[in-house]
Amino acid sequence: MKAIAKIVVLLLVICMAQQNTFAQISISVRIAPPSLPIYTQPECPVDGYMWQPGYWAYDNVDGYYWVPGTWVAPPRLGLYWTPAYWGYSGGVYGFYAGYWGPRVGYYGGINYGGGYYGNGYNGGRWDNGRFRYNTAAVRVNTTIIRNTYIDRSVVVNNSNRVSFNGPGGVTAKPRAQDRLPVKDRIQPTSSQISHQTAARNDRSSFAKVNNGRPATPAISRPSVNNNRTPSSRPAAANQQQARPQRNAQQVQSQKQQQAEHQNPIQKEQRVPQQQQAKPQAKPQRQPQQQARPQAQPQRQQQRAPQQQRAPKEQRPVEEKREGGGEHH
Repeated sequence: MKAIAKIVVLLLVICMAQQNTFAQISISVRIAPPSLPIYTQPECPVDGYMWQPGYWAYDNVDGYYWVPGTWVAPPRLGLYWTPAYWGYSGGVYGFYAGYWGPRVGYYGGINYGGGYYGNGYNGGRWDNGRFRYNTAAVRVNTTIIRNTYIDRSVVVNNSNRVSFNGPGGVTAKPRAQDRLPVKDRIQPTSSQISHQTAARNDRSSFAKVNNGRPATPAISRPSVNNNRTPSSRPAAANQQQARPQRNAQQVQSQKQQQAEHQNPIQKEQRVPQQQQAKPQAKPQRQPQQQARPQAQPQRQQQRAPQQQRAPKEQRPVEEKREGGGEHH
């Protein structure tokens, strides 16, 4: 019976895939995902980052867990993010993973907010290699990001918190422009995958623990990238990730130069240490220079007796002569 049930579920999944050839099902379950939590979108921290709405993911052991919404860097300029969503059909709920592409594809008609109101994306657009943000739909730090505009006509309030498409949920159907070919899809970045993994490792993110109300529904950046240096352009950030790591000596030398630049007092304290270190090598040569003068006195002492012998030999002759004169 279990084998038959598995075959039935597989056939249902295939039917769902045939109905949605533009999407990919990565997992299917029989329990509906919880409703979308209500939260305030954090401000965009870096120019060029794109908003990834929070979503419910599934773990085979502990069930649904919430992946916080966050601002992420696209793989390259000109790409948009299509959010993940759940679709219900034939008694099972299938999960359709998000992806990058030249335009936003179908995401079940789910109103995630933050520019994703069910169809397309109204939070901004690419313009000559830079992304312009619609501040009527998304929140940005205007002290850092100046390329913005305001279009309130596209804003749709999210009164329905249902998180899946199908009977009992959202009934929106894909439009012709939503059918993004598979060849145009780009998989999530390693940062996005690590962000979901971090959420799965957090026990408080599971619905059976938080009752469908996660304590952290959204964060400014992926939790795995909090220590990374921000970049003004996503492409620059991706190039920094691709560069090979420098050896330990170069990294240590760079850290010392940065520390000296930030704290000139430490640099002044290091100068006397270097000056003291140089004279320590000179005393080793001094004994060799002092050894030479010691040999010269020995030679003078050896020559001195030879010069004094002549007077000693002459004195007895003179005494004999003097003595002889007194004798006569």
